[in-house]
Order: sequence, then structure tokens, then C-alpha cells
Amino acid sequence: MLQNMITYYSHIIWDWNGTLLNDVSICSEIINGILAKRSLKPLSISDYKNIFTFPVKNYYEKAGLDFSLYPFEELGQEWMIEYEKLKFSTSLYPDTLEVLDFISNAEISQSILSAYSHHTLVEIVKHFKVDKYFMHLAGLNNIYAASKIDLGKDLMKKLRIDFKNILLIGDTIHDYEVAKEIGADCLLISNGHQTRERLLTCGVPVLDSISQIMNWSR
Repeated sequence: MLQNMITYYSHIIWDWNGTLLNDVSICSEIINGILAKRSLKPLSISDYKNIFTFPVKNYYEKAGLDFSLYPFEELGQEWMIEYEKLKFSTSLYPDTLEVLDFISNAEISQSILSAYSHHTLVEIVKHFKVDKYFMHLAGLNNIYAASKIDLGKDLMKKLRIDFKNILLIGDTIHDYEVAKEIGADCLLISNGHQTRERLLTCGVPVLDSISQIMNWSR
């Protein structure tokens, strides 16, 4: 019998938004509201996934927002106010609890590394009653989602685990970049904020959904 790849690792670092939390639709809805207020063309979900990136400042530019007219800080505040209104209308992806249970039962520890602001990350993880699964919750100290690399390095210092035994699971190219910088392996999920085609350019395994982790082997 093939061994599940997850069991080769001693610790899993999860991204939150788009990996465990299915918030793609509300994120698309919010950016379209921002664009509509400025009489700019809305994005389809496909358009959104094709331009979403980190730092999110670059994504706003690709969406057509001119920072000389609309300061990025102002747009970031507007986006976050709307996200906070809608965040509890989201849900975890199907089978998320089963996957977290599977990993926990295999005695593999888990953490979350997120571009979400730290205090709101803690709040929403508790809201969905999954905080019991995680050793550490690591979020940014601001709302502007520039990069998770330094945050990831700080988390690695806290973990004190052999880098070769850590897997980072995310849904964006930036998650791969973070994994590379901190020396962890990477697994990407393609039903989040970026397309499968974009994720495949990273040269790491790409699954269609978190559910497939239960049968991930190679």
C-alpha cells in the first residue's frame, strides 16, 4: 500500500485564506465593489484568479486601480472594512475538518501562516472551531498583505523542527516563495485564489482540492 505523503512530515504549515477558508467569492465581490465605485470594469472569478498576487498592491494595479487617484492605503482600508463585514459568511472548504483530523491523528503538528492580520486570524480560526488543531497562529501586524516571508522565518524559529520535515500548504505562488525561503517543502491547492496553470509554474505538487490530501501519494 502506498504511504500518504503527508505522513513523511513532522509539521504542516497551512495558509488560511483560500486554502482552509473558502473566501474567494467574497474577495472577488469586494474588489468588484471597489472597482464599481470608481466606474472601472469588474472582474470575473477567472480574471480575479489570473491577476491575484502578492503583494496585493500589485494585484490592485492589475485590476486597474490608479494609486495617483486612489491611494493604496485608502483602498486597503476600504477592502478590509468590507471583508470584516462578510467574513463570517464564508465557510471552510469541504473535508477540511476530516483532513485536519487525519493529520492530527497521525501525530503531525500543525500551524497557520497567514497574510491576514494576526488578531483577526485568531478570531476567525476560533469562530470556525479549528483552533485546537494548531500549535501556532501567525498573522501579519497590518492589513496590507505585502509578504509572509519574514513571518514564516519567525515561525520556523518558534517550531525548532528540522526544516526537511516541514510542509507548507497554500494556494498561491507566494506560498511557494515562502516555503522556498524558509526551507520547507510545498504543496499547492488550485481551488483558491490563483489558477492551476499559474501554480504549476512553481514545479511543486498541485492538488485540485484539500480533500485530495487524504489520498496524496507519489
